Amino acid sequence: MLVHDRFARWTVWGLFAALVLPLFLLPLGVIAAAAFSTSWSGVLPSGPTLDNFAGVTRGGSLEALRVSAVTAAVASLLALTAGTWAALVATSLRRRGRAVLDALFMLPVAVPTVVVGLALLVAFSRPPILLNGTQAIVVIAHTVLVTAFAYQSVSAALDRLDPVYSQVAASLGAKPARVLLQVRLPLLLPALGAAAGLCFALSMGELSATMMLYPPDWMPLPVRIFAATDRGALFSGAASALVLMATTLVVLLLLSRVRTRASFR
Repeated sequence: MLVHDRFARWTVWGLFAALVLPLFLLPLGVIAAAAFSTSWSGVLPSGPTLDNFAGVTRGGSLEALRVSAVTAAVASLLALTAGTWAALVATSLRRRGRAVLDALFMLPVAVPTVVVGLALLVAFSRPPILLNGTQAIVVIAHTVLVTAFAYQSVSAALDRLDPVYSQVAASLGAKPARVLLQVRLPLLLPALGAAAGLCFALSMGELSATMMLYPPDWMPLPVRIFAATDRGALFSGAASALVLMATTLVVLLLLSRVRTRASFR
């Protein structure tokens, strides 16, 4: 730590624990406890059970989890492709041009997600591009919402990347496409892995825009969790939320291993 005094160090750790425990860890612990309970009339839950997961492992919740995973995977891949391409283009622009590109990609983050959902709903509800009520409009919405994070992650990595590697490859006769594929992109693999994980996690938890756009045959798990808790099924909703968190965590751990191997390379 940057704090070398022992008392100050313990003070910092105490403030950190005072903020992290009630704001982050405690709510997650409440969800985990509720997922294994049948009632909660006191300070602690009561009636330990595994029945709440019965509806998750079969039927609509399992299908909703598949929909969320597929949507997040496709949206992350599209966002990573578009964000990486734009970040590479931005490196060749002047300061003003890059500022305009940064603003364009950050615009979906600067407005509420429900506004993004409404904009897509209005834009694609009439011919010639009619996507309302289809699976594609949900994927597009998630892609729009997470592309900014992919763009920013790759842009930051490109700013730290030493240009000497590309220059040496070009001086040896490598064409721009080869320099990109064999030099620049391999050096960006750790940043690409981090961006993919961030995009996937954000897409898995997206609710506001999805509520406005999803068709009946393409309901992601966050929408199903909201519907369950809205009906008063808090404990089954908590079980679904725990499964959603576990699935996202597993994917992030796998991507972290890929990123670590890429860093060593």
